[in-house]
Amino acid sequence: MRLPRLLAPRTVASAHCDLPCGVYDPAQARIEAESIKAICEKYQQNTDPEFRTRALIIKEQRSELVKHHLWVLWTDYFKPHHFEKYPNLHQLFNEATKLAGATGTKGSADPAVAEQLLAKIEEISKIFWETKQG
Repeated sequence: MRLPRLLAPRTVASAHCDLPCGVYDPAQARIEAESIKAICEKYQQNTDPEFRTRALIIKEQRSELVKHHLWVLWTDYFKPHHFEKYPNLHQLFNEATKLAGATGTKGSADPAVAEQLLAKIEEISKIFWETKQG
């Protein structure tokens, strides 16, 4: 049939990322995690029930954003050769996303938990920037 041949692409391109490099940055996850930590601190300092409810809702939304940004890096930016060079990378992402989940910042208003999340994001960021050098 001629139709599949007519619809087939004439040029095939490939890239390291799904968009040109430079669009990925762990800073997006870090900024949201910093927001979570600040919310947790404000939550601890305020006894107003309405404020605390709003703070928890926003904190949970930010936790979802952290997970989203980490998943994008994990699944779209990092490639098999990165995981070979950095064998702990899968574990770091797993720990970081869990720290942003129900057993982490999503389910806790403890600033120390948010600080643990920030530390994991920093470890991922260090590896990310090392991969950008090579």
